[in-house]
Amino acid sequence: MAKQLDYHTIYEMFRRFRDQEAEPKGELNHSNAYTLVVAVALSAQATDVGVNKATEALFKIVDTPQKMLDLGMDGLIEHIKTIGLYRQKAKNVMKASQILVDDYDGIVPSSRAALESLPGVGRKTANVVLNMWFKQPTQAVDTHILRFGNRAGVAVGKDVVQVERAIEDHIPAEFQQHAHHWMILHGRYVCKARKPVCANCLIEDLCPFEEKTNG
Repeated sequence: MAKQLDYHTIYEMFRRFRDQEAEPKGELNHSNAYTLVVAVALSAQATDVGVNKATEALFKIVDTPQKMLDLGMDGLIEHIKTIGLYRQKAKNVMKASQILVDDYDGIVPSSRAALESLPGVGRKTANVVLNMWFKQPTQAVDTHILRFGNRAGVAVGKDVVQVERAIEDHIPAEFQQHAHHWMILHGRYVCKARKPVCANCLIEDLCPFEEKTNG
């Protein structure tokens, strides 16, 4: 774990991220707030690629909570059975869909508390939905961000909540909207867990990580 970097170094890192890709996008396919909630809930302990394969056909026929209820549990399972923990995830999606229909007129709420009250929707899922759909500067911390934040000293913390707070406290306001996307993508494709690709890293000269590689 590196020491927390100073403001000016972090600013330069994120300036480079922005110059490289000004509008980073999440990699989960969705068409509206509801399908985004479903996709993110399904992505727990699964890859975005695997979730996108499973939801490709599903989202062609289901894009509202009521349509999900009409499809039914067995129909949903048939679509997502290639995803890990699919039975529990299917139960959560069906319960959440029922709550959305009964309590929110089928509309996904823009409140963190309301989102987190839905079965299968934790803090990370709520933050993804608030950020990607409702354009709030929330930070959805995953394993990639946890690793990169601590390695590079960008957002130092022992757990996801501490790292989320560190992002909010230390990354300049102008980068907050896209901060977690830049960090996820960098952690996924460059600052990898076992063998980071430091030779291809656009912030390598600013990063204090001591075990850099040439791979």
